[in-house]
Amino acid sequence: MTPAAFEKLVAAQAPKPGKLNLDHVAHFVPHIDNAAPALEKLGFTLTPFSAQAHRLEPGGPLLPAGTGNRCVMFKRGYIECLTPTGDTQVANQLRVAIQRYTGIHLIAFGTSAAEEDHTRLSNEGFSPLDCVALERRLMTQHGEETARFAVVRVKPETMAEGRIQFCQHQTPQFVWQPAWVKHANRATALTAVILCMNDPAEAAARYARFTGLKAIGEGDRWHIDTARGRILFKSPAVIRRVFNVEPTTLPWIVGYALATNNMEVTRKLIVNTGFAHGALGTERFYVVPPASVGGIIVFEPAKTSALDFSIPA
Repeated sequence: MTPAAFEKLVAAQAPKPGKLNLDHVAHFVPHIDNAAPALEKLGFTLTPFSAQAHRLEPGGPLLPAGTGNRCVMFKRGYIECLTPTGDTQVANQLRVAIQRYTGIHLIAFGTSAAEEDHTRLSNEGFSPLDCVALERRLMTQHGEETARFAVVRVKPETMAEGRIQFCQHQTPQFVWQPAWVKHANRATALTAVILCMNDPAEAAARYARFTGLKAIGEGDRWHIDTARGRILFKSPAVIRRVFNVEPTTLPWIVGYALATNNMEVTRKLIVNTGFAHGALGTERFYVVPPASVGGIIVFEPAKTSALDFSIPA
């Protein structure tokens, strides 16, 4: 990758001021050493394991978060595989979530103004926690560096679907490395996340207040568009019909969609894994990863707009 291409890659991650994007989603897994091989079998390149640390207040001490991750980086957005590693409040929140199910428990909206998001959440009655300065050490082509993030969260019970938060990347040049955005399955971007609940209209309205974005739909057909990526709200009946799975708990962050630049290569690789999979209309298809990873992954052509993703009602 040329220096100019790398600069373009890094610049693409942050939304314009006043906008949000779908930055990343995270699987919460009890054993990352079991989840990682399954993701690699699905054709993903994973980053090395990285332990997380945080400052709970500005200027405060840097403390171990008790969590660590491996990530799947795309040219637009990424997937995080997060696991508890210690006895901390954050780690124990992960363990409680994993007791419900192993899978996607986190949706992060990318922002360029975390403090403004914090203010909006306060004004809308979400009572956000203090903005957290999150850090993790990682290797780059120039040696070890510290990736830094400003993260805005709410109390765990505020958003029943999971850890729904805002993430401002302060050092994207360390997080997105050229070697990490190339995948055997040809995935290039995170384009949508799918949520399931009994009352999609209520959830869509709540997320509209949470994000400051417009909820679009009627009945049990709702979505929210960010500057890059779509949030879909679906009923259990839709999820049963489309994916042939039975929600074991509600609400549930079902899965997400990824764009790929070669659907033929992607489809062949996924079929050869032997994991459960199926068609989703004429262009898209999905795969159900092993229980060590959880969730459902949809693949779609990269030529499709990140704001066009939909599933049947």
